[in-house]
Amino acid sequence: MASSEQPRIQWLGRWGFMLAATGSAVGLGNIWKFPYMTGEFGGGAFVLVYLACILAVGVPVMMAEIAFGRRGRGSPVDAIRRVVNESGRSSAWSLIGWMAMLCGFMILSFYVVVAGWSFSYLWKMLTGGLAGSSVDDMTAVFSANNANPWNLGFWSTLVTLLTMLIVGKGVQEGIEKSVSWMMPGLVLMLALLIGFGVFSGGFGQAFSFLFSFKAGSLSSEGMLAALGHAFFTLSLASGAILTYGSYLPKKTSIGRTTLSVALADTVVALMAGLAIFPVIFANGMDPAEGPGLIFMSLPLAFQAMPLGTLFGILFFLMLSMAALTSSISMVEATVSWLCDNRGVSRKAASWGTGIVLWLISTLAMLSFNLGAEWTLADKHFFGWLDYLTSRWMMPLGGLGMVVLAGFVLNSETFRDELGLAPLPYALWLTMVRYVSPLGILVIFADALGVYQVVFAAHWPWLLAILVAMVALGETLSPRLRQALRPV
Repeated sequence: MASSEQPRIQWLGRWGFMLAATGSAVGLGNIWKFPYMTGEFGGGAFVLVYLACILAVGVPVMMAEIAFGRRGRGSPVDAIRRVVNESGRSSAWSLIGWMAMLCGFMILSFYVVVAGWSFSYLWKMLTGGLAGSSVDDMTAVFSANNANPWNLGFWSTLVTLLTMLIVGKGVQEGIEKSVSWMMPGLVLMLALLIGFGVFSGGFGQAFSFLFSFKAGSLSSEGMLAALGHAFFTLSLASGAILTYGSYLPKKTSIGRTTLSVALADTVVALMAGLAIFPVIFANGMDPAEGPGLIFMSLPLAFQAMPLGTLFGILFFLMLSMAALTSSISMVEATVSWLCDNRGVSRKAASWGTGIVLWLISTLAMLSFNLGAEWTLADKHFFGWLDYLTSRWMMPLGGLGMVVLAGFVLNSETFRDELGLAPLPYALWLTMVRYVSPLGILVIFADALGVYQVVFAAHWPWLLAILVAMVALGETLSPRLRQALRPV
């Protein structure tokens, strides 16, 4: 079996993997993006659609990625190559692994800049540098923070150094030990902020906003946003989850573990909403403020609160830890590949990767100041990294992963690796073959701006095609496998 080809260090237990995978999923997306998207797209209705999308698209794809990692016991490139070879398929499918690994590295190249904002604001909160009397004042603080390349470069460099220091210590000593206190600490700080919110005067309004379902408040744009965020929040198609899965012990249930990670990720996102919106409502601010909710509106609200400085410090400390747990996961695929294929030590691989990462992230950081005018097709370097990864590489990688798992490989491979009973396995296979690919195609079409032309205008025909595909699935699958078998 492929998993036995190469001895590989493993997590000390299921709990270690859960914390690491949840740390990968729980990042700025949960604490920064999810709350403002919820506010922007109608509250509880958006949350309900988001949860449905997590189950229908996120969980099946995540199970496939973990299964690839554990079966292949290697980096995304090596794991996929071993699994497809086991099924007698072409090694060319390992290109999906290359794209996932590159995608994760490219995301991290601009993510460390965004993570640097969190660390910078933590320092400003500690030193009193977030004084202001209006949102315009806070906007000026945010702009000045980005306009200074030395300041922004220092914080992004700090994130890079901390990430490589942890990853360089190894899977158990570095990653597992770090997340074993960072994740519980993050949840504890969220709980403290929620406790404060209960007495802030806006908690009831915030709870109603998050959990009251009003169908008319959700637009088609909001449904698409929920679908896209459900896919991206779990760190899918970026190499992180697949690599973490390669360290998962054989006896651990992939299905139960995946559901636990998805549940924890969702709970943290909802807790973030319950921590943030009471402050927003108590201060008469707009919950649909958008991306500026965290870095412009909240600092202003903290100033008006009793013990606001203390809770502001807790909030930005929590935001910084969430950013760090995600950055650790995104670089692990590259470090794992270097260790497995180039014979270098983990420390050498980590710091070598860190130097390259620092150079590229510096170019991304300069997009906000000295290099703001260095554009190509109206996008600066930071914008191109974001555009290529979120609109092309992640959807394409996710689509390739589910097609490979659902149609190309021998069904026995995943039946054995997942260890599911016949009915749950049949449900997973149906989701991976038809529901998840359709969801990813919708995300892809929306990201490229052709959703209205391709899907919205022709959804009855597309639904009929989907039904026909499901009906013929068991016939089509063997024929497709035969067509894709290498000569």
